[in-house]
Amino acid sequence: MKTELTISTGAIDAAALAKCREMGKGMGAVICFSGVVREIEGDAPITAINYEAHEEMARHQFALIFDTVEKSWPVESVRLVHRLGVVPVNEPSLWVEVTAPHRAEAFDACRFVIDEMKQKVPIWKKPIPA
Repeated sequence: MKTELTISTGAIDAAALAKCREMGKGMGAVICFSGVVREIEGDAPITAINYEAHEEMARHQFALIFDTVEKSWPVESVRLVHRLGVVPVNEPSLWVEVTAPHRAEAFDACRFVIDEMKQKVPIWKKPIPA
């Protein structure tokens, strides 16, 4: 399984990422997920979220998550981009792409990656009040 992980302060350009997609023969499903900063965190309005990470440990945890995906689903590739720093409302802070032969395993693997990331990857968010 191919994996690509980007942890960066740069904006996420989903269209550019899609243009770089490589798919093997027999792949029939591409699931793309964008996690976008919403204007409410809890009950409070915000203007942005400041993301911080222990980057070395984050990369290690992502590698473990990707290893589990490879063992659990017939997935060809997982690409993930997570932004750090200040991400304004309505901009993506997370982008995940999973390529697989069929939609069911692509959806399941994508959900697994996101759920595990939220539980295990040391990336913290600090809302910036409006």
